[in-house]
Amino acid sequence: MEHSKKSQLSRRSFITNTSLMAAGLAMMPSAVFAKRRKLSPNDKLNIAGVGIGGRGFGVLKAMESENIVALCDVDWKYASGCFEHFPKAKRYWDWRVMFDEMADEIDAVVVATADHAHAIIAAHAITMGKHVYVEKPLTHTVYESRLLTKLAAKYKVATQMGNQGASGEGVALTTEWIHNGEIGDVTKVEAFTDRPIWPQGLNRPEEVMPVPETFNWDLFIGPAKMRPYNPIYTPWNFRGWWDFGTGALGDMACHILHPVFKSLNLGYPTKAQGSSTLLLTDAAPTAQRVRLTFPERKSLPKVNMPEVEVHWYDGGLQPLKPEGWPAGRDMNDAGGGVIFHGTKDTLICGCYGKDPWLLSGRVPDVPKTQPRIKTSHEMDWVRACKESPENRVETLSPFSEAGPFNEMVVMGVLAVRLQTLNKELEWDGENMRFTNIGDDETIRTVIRDGFKIHDGHPTFNKDWTDPVNANAFAQELIKHTYRDGWTLPEMPK
Repeated sequence: MEHSKKSQLSRRSFITNTSLMAAGLAMMPSAVFAKRRKLSPNDKLNIAGVGIGGRGFGVLKAMESENIVALCDVDWKYASGCFEHFPKAKRYWDWRVMFDEMADEIDAVVVATADHAHAIIAAHAITMGKHVYVEKPLTHTVYESRLLTKLAAKYKVATQMGNQGASGEGVALTTEWIHNGEIGDVTKVEAFTDRPIWPQGLNRPEEVMPVPETFNWDLFIGPAKMRPYNPIYTPWNFRGWWDFGTGALGDMACHILHPVFKSLNLGYPTKAQGSSTLLLTDAAPTAQRVRLTFPERKSLPKVNMPEVEVHWYDGGLQPLKPEGWPAGRDMNDAGGGVIFHGTKDTLICGCYGKDPWLLSGRVPDVPKTQPRIKTSHEMDWVRACKESPENRVETLSPFSEAGPFNEMVVMGVLAVRLQTLNKELEWDGENMRFTNIGDDETIRTVIRDGFKIHDGHPTFNKDWTDPVNANAFAQELIKHTYRDGWTLPEMPK
């Protein structure tokens, strides 16, 4: 593989230089980077991609009418197809080196790494004045979502979360039908996904394996806690490991719950409760159930917005079919589905909000009040990047919406991971804290499931963590402590 001379460094030398580069960027004032080219609609956007082996490659191909000028990935074997597809782009292992070298050449950044690295890459790009497109879930934690929301507003960049259904007809129709009062007031929503389709519920591997020469393990770990390399973690499988992903809920709720968040004008939940199959310290459970409660919101002209419960199921679980369900009709539509229980009717849609329909069989005819786009989710962001902040027409999943929405999603993860407190959790969204976890409460989690069968007799040994302070544990899930050398920009006031 040929690449720029500046980035022609071995994996070993990157590991040596990583902490030095991180310290240098962390110390540099954001204002130094805050530069942005003035673009016209006919200009081509200079785009850099970070995390390009999987979903990132697909996003960049959807934008290939623009200039793809730089590509960065920690796994050059997995990324080889993207490198070959964009042969003129400079190639990097470390996004910090890429930002340092190409700050004046990049207009916008696409982030499609593992979940745990989304926020740190996007946040630094924003403080450099770069537009950002971030694959879902937007971030790994509540704090990171809040940070990206506020940074995007401060630096006035164009943003988009990669939940492409946001730009689809289904989300628009669902929102229009509900806002027009077609199903009455909604007090309960049920949603599910057929994921995971990657491994979950696994014990942490014990075997220490050599890192491939085409892979930089230190850079993959990034802000997370270091652990020995094992190919079970990545690529793709990262979704099932808590340090790197958010499980089936974090992965798919950004698609499935978006029409719920948008049509019901949701904000921060006030209560959260979760349960699951065996909960482990390292891997997400194989199946989960979550209930989030949202307070009453301001009524619209044709419909009230009362307190509403949002129920989530995954791992093969589905809501029970409501009375009047068409016999034989599969509730799973493209990977999941949503049921809006209204006082007048019941609305059902599939994953991404696709193909909404009413249980009554009636087909609403309502005014089109929601925006439609004529290009694609990806190219609509490209369009927004070329517009001035004063005249910009926002994308359909900008961080002003995607940030609070993603907080809702990862709140479901918090409810699952705190389930052994054995109570419904009360949430203060503005201050990002639980209000009913006592100072003296503790929590324990299973490290390893030691189930075995000896001569036909089962044993159910489990290794547990020592009890830890529940408030401290919860706060660490809300806002991670990053590994030395990895830091986020400050939260804007």
